[in-house]
Amino acid sequence: MKNLFFLMCTYLCTTAMFSQAGHIMQGVGSVNMSVGGAATAQPLDISGALHWNPATISTFDDTILKLDIGLFFSSPELSSTVPEFDGEGQPTGNFFSGTTEDDRGVSPMPALAMVWGKPESKHTFGASIFGISGFGVTFPESTSNPINMPQSMGGFGRVESDYMLLQIGLAWAYELTDELSFGIQPTLDYAALELMPNPTADPTQAGYPSTDKASAIGFGGQVGLFYNSPSGIKAGVSYKTTQYFGDFDLDNTYLDGTTGTNSFNMDYPAILSFGLGYSLGFIDLALDYRIVDYENTDGFSSVGWTETGSVQGFGWQNINIVSAGLQYKGINKFPIRVGYTYSSNPIDSDVAFFNIPATAIIKNAFQVGFSYEFSDKFTMDALYHYGSSGGSTSGPLLNPQFAQAYPPYGAIPGSEVSYDMTTSMIGIGASIKL
Repeated sequence: MKNLFFLMCTYLCTTAMFSQAGHIMQGVGSVNMSVGGAATAQPLDISGALHWNPATISTFDDTILKLDIGLFFSSPELSSTVPEFDGEGQPTGNFFSGTTEDDRGVSPMPALAMVWGKPESKHTFGASIFGISGFGVTFPESTSNPINMPQSMGGFGRVESDYMLLQIGLAWAYELTDELSFGIQPTLDYAALELMPNPTADPTQAGYPSTDKASAIGFGGQVGLFYNSPSGIKAGVSYKTTQYFGDFDLDNTYLDGTTGTNSFNMDYPAILSFGLGYSLGFIDLALDYRIVDYENTDGFSSVGWTETGSVQGFGWQNINIVSAGLQYKGINKFPIRVGYTYSSNPIDSDVAFFNIPATAIIKNAFQVGFSYEFSDKFTMDALYHYGSSGGSTSGPLLNPQFAQAYPPYGAIPGSEVSYDMTTSMIGIGASIKL
């Protein structure tokens, strides 16, 4: 069992998880993703139930094992514009612009969940291993895009980031009445972070360093209530606490070969979810609304430069997420699902420059999926997702040396950095009743 757990963790932690809403995955697994991630009051599968509201697993009276794998494709573009200056440091009126495309490629996204319960029992238990958060870009060094020019020429050079968060949950749900359930789920987290260059480290004359991959352990929990009426109307609420992490201890290497270390703390934000559901005949409807509290989360709440020129944090605002989905079961053994997810942008234009390593912000996401029930005990699922940032996130380039002349962050006059992206994913899953 220990070897299996280690193998699963190793596999999950070497994959790149890409965000959809802020740096949060909008859903988990093929079924939950296909209805936009809505599951707080409509548990269509055990993965979505365990992830968004542990109280909803009370609807499952069997021992169920579910495994999902998705292949995620993203195509972010990073653009920048800077004014040109003459030999005396005066602006010439000309501008230098360029665009760099990401070349990261495909990222696998696995999810594993299990629930066990009995029809005569008020207790239901669950366990899960999910990749719930992450971001990652790879923008090659370029001489045609100012932001990606070599550090010796005033740019950042190659910009690469890789962040993921793996969460392990153990859930318990109790049926307070025939219609009302309560659930609780303590969580243990593992996160890994790699940056090139590392803006959280102090720069030297050689610029900012690159880092080796660092890891941190975190913990938190989730509680929820679920109301399931005989008329088909459902309601749910859940609260996932802040996931509190220790520091990332980053080992840095500068371009001149010198080394150093620094620490950076980045927690996972608290999420409050409200959900409504309705089931009648062949139709299941789901609607969720979430509030993500970035403004009180270490690593995201702080913003700006330190006195030594390092970056304090991302400076994200709280976001709102709306998820909606529909499942149609009128075709024998072949349920069909569609879903939509809206997310507001946590990145204000003033701090767009600080967030170049975390550009994966999707405003609108559309999903379609289906299942095929081979038997009462075995079902296969499929999913297709498409997401768009709904326009560019943009703002001025910033320089800590300009902070006094152009407060608060040292915006370079006439400059701009912007990024946008589209995403797509195909996924498959399998569910087995043991």
